[in-house]
Amino acid sequence: MIKIIFLALFISLLTGCATRLTDSKKTALKNELAEMVKTDQIAAFVRQGKYKEYTQEQWDRFKDSVYTTHQKRIAVIFRQYGFPGIDMVGKEGSNHFWLLVQHSDKFPEFQTKVLKAMEKEVKKQNANPNNYAYLYDRVQVNAGKKQLFGTQVTYQVNTTGRAFPKIGLIDSVNVDKIRKEYTLSPLKDYLNQMTEMHYEMNKKSYQEKGVMKPDLY
Repeated sequence: MIKIIFLALFISLLTGCATRLTDSKKTALKNELAEMVKTDQIAAFVRQGKYKEYTQEQWDRFKDSVYTTHQKRIAVIFRQYGFPGIDMVGKEGSNHFWLLVQHSDKFPEFQTKVLKAMEKEVKKQNANPNNYAYLYDRVQVNAGKKQLFGTQVTYQVNTTGRAFPKIGLIDSVNVDKIRKEYTLSPLKDYLNQMTEMHYEMNKKSYQEKGVMKPDLY
């Protein structure tokens, strides 16, 4: 009985710490997330600057180091405060935390825990609903399951470069209706946008194959 009372008091203390997060700590957390995202975005895109000199092996090690280091830190933040919503770190800060979770693919259990916490914040309008949609699909794909929103794409790299949802969709008939509920554009528009971006990034190789423009839906 004493153990149960002690545990209840401990949980209450933790909760109280989270709710008493001062404005200065909120600002510090927001700034820390922004700094992590700067490095995250270097790792998320093609090699630039000094990283152009990296071999593929060096680049892969660098990316893995960035994502792993960030995951360790945001896991601590999540344990302390739950999902940092708009009321805690602002819209941008909340988006930054989500992006770092999105890139924590080596830690699917962590992504799933954050997804569940984020769902509650979305219902309270304290988190971005389309960010939730992207993370939901990410968790599904990492588990080898079909997507609900079609946000995670791959490309027909050996032919035209057209984008399509990885693994497939749970409900292809109603996907646009579902996407709209989470402030996402129609799937066709999204896939065309991704196709155009992919084509521009690999324009030379596709034109060598005879594909002179993006293969849109």
